[in-house]
Amino acid sequence: MLRHGLVAAFALLALAACTTAPPPPVGAGPIPPPVGLPVTPTGPGAVSFSDLAGWSQEDHLGALDAFRQGCGVAKDPALAEVCRKARAERPGNDDDARRFIEANFRPEPVPGQGLLTAYFAPEYEARMSRSAEFSAPMRGKPDDLVTLDLAQFDPGLVGKKVTGEIEGGQVQPYPDRAAIEATPETRPLAWMRPEDLFFLQIQGSGILVMPDGRRVRAAFAAHNGRPFVGIATPMREKGLLPDNNTSGDAIRGWLADHRGPEADAIMQLNPRYVFFQTLPDDGGQAVGAAGIPLPAGRAIAVDASKHALGELYWLDAGAPKLAGAFPTYRRLAVALDVGGAIKGDVRADLYTGTGPAAGAEAGRVRHDLRLYRLVPRG
Repeated sequence: MLRHGLVAAFALLALAACTTAPPPPVGAGPIPPPVGLPVTPTGPGAVSFSDLAGWSQEDHLGALDAFRQGCGVAKDPALAEVCRKARAERPGNDDDARRFIEANFRPEPVPGQGLLTAYFAPEYEARMSRSAEFSAPMRGKPDDLVTLDLAQFDPGLVGKKVTGEIEGGQVQPYPDRAAIEATPETRPLAWMRPEDLFFLQIQGSGILVMPDGRRVRAAFAAHNGRPFVGIATPMREKGLLPDNNTSGDAIRGWLADHRGPEADAIMQLNPRYVFFQTLPDDGGQAVGAAGIPLPAGRAIAVDASKHALGELYWLDAGAPKLAGAFPTYRRLAVALDVGGAIKGDVRADLYTGTGPAAGAEAGRVRHDLRLYRLVPRG
């Protein structure tokens, strides 16, 4: 996964993880005329595509392309069959793509209102030797860390895992962030600024840029199993940041300005610690928990105990909580990732892409969310 945690996004902190630009906010550009098959809702609470706010403005062809990229991971036979058809028929324009979606899916609301946040794949400077500025070691997965998939013991625990270390023949909780950082690292993968490493751990993956221009992909390897705790709320409560400015940029700026014991104490309020592996940078998008590159603006991280990877969803998000945000996010997205802070039925983390622009957008996403699962017909 990315954050995630391969970030929670910068906006996740306010709670407490492609070459194609992300789709623009709804309202940009002309509205295409209605097309597609008439859909008759069935069952209690059923809705039709025409009931979805923003459906006629959607880039249906772009959404279907993203579905084709990620649907191969779907385990549900009906969804796998729609995936096969989408890859075989390959509609070539927006009207045909819309007809295909409406003919093969029906929207099903996920009860309740939740939260949309966002994350991205950042780029950070790094070094291969320690200095006063680059003093935080990026650590690989420890040999003593183990993760148990509880579904192997009880099918009712799908998506539940336990991470720890074995002591005396029993699995014990793995040390928290403060204890890990107090342990010297003899084989660091790289050295980073402490605040950059902290945000890289929230995002779950990113690109390291060396002084000679060499680029290395930092990919999620494991985490210590501790819960994710955002630091925005305690920073606000301590008066370190104003109530109306707890964006990712504001938090990172404060940590950089107070680098040392003061910033370390704040970061250690989040006990979760992420370990990485380094891979060659192929110039592509980050890879999520589904094991495929994430289409920017079309991939979401979800709670794996509530949703299956490869499923298609309609996001209807508005009422932004952070200044400078797009007013709405209404679009189709594919579940291709998971995140430590992404918990609940109506909870999604939108992947916005790579680099500064994607990071600026991700840091402002904290919107009320209504979520619709697209269920295969028949």
